[in-house]
Amino acid sequence: MTSARTRPEYPGPDYPRPDRDRSDRWTSLEGTWDLDVPGGTVPIKVPFAWETPVSGVGRTWLERATYRRPIAVPPEWAGARPVLCFGAVHHRAVVRVDGVQVAEHVGGSTAFEVDLDGVLAPGATGTLEVEVQAPADKRDIPHGKQRSIPRDDYDSVSFTPTSGIWQPVWLEARGRTYAARVELRGDSLTGFDVAVDVVGDAPAGAVVTVEVTAGSGPEAGAGERIELVADARGSAVGRVEIAEPRLWSPADPHLYVLTVTSRSARGARQVADGEGPATDVVRVTDVVPDVVRVTGGLRRIDRRGEHLYLNDERVYLRGVLDQGYWPESGQTAPDVDALVADLEHARDLGYNLVRKHIKLEDPRWLHHADRTGMLVWAEPPAPSRFSAEAALAFEAQIPPMVERDGNHPSIVIWGLYNEEWGLDWDIPGSADRSAAVVRAYEALRAVDDSRPIVENSGWAHVRTDLVDWHYYDEDPAAWAANVAGLADGTRESFPVRLAPDFVARKSLYGSADHPRTGVPVLNSEYGAGFTSLERAWHLRWQTQELRRHDRFAGYVYTELTDVEHEMAGLLDADRRPKDRGGLDPRDVNADTVLVVDLVPAHAGADIAVPDADLALDVHVSHHGPNVVSGQVRAAWVPAGTPFAAAAAAAADDAAAAVEPWGVMSEAVEAKPFVLSPAVRVTVPPPGPVSSARLHLWLVDHGGTVRARAFVDAAPIEEPNRRGERWE
Repeated sequence: MTSARTRPEYPGPDYPRPDRDRSDRWTSLEGTWDLDVPGGTVPIKVPFAWETPVSGVGRTWLERATYRRPIAVPPEWAGARPVLCFGAVHHRAVVRVDGVQVAEHVGGSTAFEVDLDGVLAPGATGTLEVEVQAPADKRDIPHGKQRSIPRDDYDSVSFTPTSGIWQPVWLEARGRTYAARVELRGDSLTGFDVAVDVVGDAPAGAVVTVEVTAGSGPEAGAGERIELVADARGSAVGRVEIAEPRLWSPADPHLYVLTVTSRSARGARQVADGEGPATDVVRVTDVVPDVVRVTGGLRRIDRRGEHLYLNDERVYLRGVLDQGYWPESGQTAPDVDALVADLEHARDLGYNLVRKHIKLEDPRWLHHADRTGMLVWAEPPAPSRFSAEAALAFEAQIPPMVERDGNHPSIVIWGLYNEEWGLDWDIPGSADRSAAVVRAYEALRAVDDSRPIVENSGWAHVRTDLVDWHYYDEDPAAWAANVAGLADGTRESFPVRLAPDFVARKSLYGSADHPRTGVPVLNSEYGAGFTSLERAWHLRWQTQELRRHDRFAGYVYTELTDVEHEMAGLLDADRRPKDRGGLDPRDVNADTVLVVDLVPAHAGADIAVPDADLALDVHVSHHGPNVVSGQVRAAWVPAGTPFAAAAAAAADDAAAAVEPWGVMSEAVEAKPFVLSPAVRVTVPPPGPVSSARLHLWLVDHGGTVRARAFVDAAPIEEPNRRGERWE
């Protein structure tokens, strides 16, 4: 499902970097290439990994292959620099044009580019080759959820590998002296701090103009402008003040476009002297500027004690984990619409954050997160065995990750390692592993100090800005007790099933020196259940226990969609909704929710059908800016009846002068981010029925329904263990 709000116009049709727009002069290199494989040459559809069906190859464990296709620089690009851009190639890529090597890149998730100036003349056509090495043994290289041979510790939660070219490939024209890197930081909330690295013919002394060309002023047009001069290294820094700043937030995802124009010093002097572009190539190369339109937002995410603040307002993260896989195309989205749709799905389910799990997603996804106001937790893939070389390979991703994605206001958290993957599950027992985590944290902090960093998501924290935890439990009583202990600090460890036959107790802290208070604490993975009904049941009750405790700064449910054999999604792998037993996840993930003092028994049978009055204590958890007050109502309906259907029937009854629907509690008041005191709702039994549903809802004093929940009543049976025989 998409809407006009989530489908803004692109700078160019599917231009791969809409946040750094050079779409006026570019050409896509996607489509059919030749692929040399052992035994011959086959066609492959780029940019889909050669393991995927949509690539046309569908071949797993192919470790080496060479891509080939013609490449031409348009004649109208005379006087410009043609730059060949790769979104990502797993894992080692050697790029050749007409047999001559022009680049080599290592790193399966990081972008790279090749300046083809002097390699291909405007109007000329050559042969582009990309030789790729994709090791089957991925244990020592960053690979995230890709399966490895030999298998690694995470094989049970790994998927089909992604090898070769798997993100967009394109050719674009840039000026002779051009901006290779543009960094925008809007954390001041009053303007943008700008850093530009200029390369090309004459970077030293280049003149860089930065002008706000969209998002500012009465017509969202031209506005503030500065002019910078690059130093001897080609670096220029400055600040663009915004006269009437409009902040970026999920409620108002306002973006600015800053046009960055770069000229060599000579070219700038010619323009200043009024000479303008000449007809001869020498003069044109000096004068024609490089222009890139960069998108940014004014927003600040910071921590204050144990709370998170966005633009000086407290924020609670209601997140969902998203692994970014599609059935026919693997880690590559089938098209841009699919990227946009996944953001819309997350929003429709009530989430305000997506944790993109150990994958550097296509920049177009991040661009649409910016435009639609979805918060993002971003993190790179990790290796799966610890060694000095593996740790260095992991750290090598950090600067290019920030360079590519750091301008996106939607990214509010950087993650690094996940669950000690690539650290052999043993940070506390190894000084070398602990040091590697700290080194990664410091490397990321050195290139971006504007966001909180989670150095090892899940447990065993040694240096982190957020203490997050991953915990899965099928027992609702144990879940509630352990969550309460993590909230009040009486519990620091919890059981983690690391393999079918291996359960370990993991601690929040990997060091006795880590502070136990004063740092935000949040969940970043949870969920349970085998069937979709069970998973919806656990979503309902486990999330309410997270909302019960004001200390927590948020949660991340696992997960948005099914992936291959992993069937934990709220949606299936084709993005279709599952049977959730009448649960609307938006009720679970709302700003305002009800928290019921009840430990449920089983999916479909939270309680036995009462034969006398039932008294329930109910709290309100509210994360809006203002106090909410009202009364909790309750009413029995037939089992499985959705709230909307029951409310409609009640409205018909009210029109017929029947008593108002449901019983009512005393008045309740919920302050922002403080769980309300309990109010008691007492309802008569539902009558002689085998099962029923008790709807609970909060109605404010204006008659608006602010929160909804339900309790299912049915016979509670012990698990059937008959029929077991031992010889």
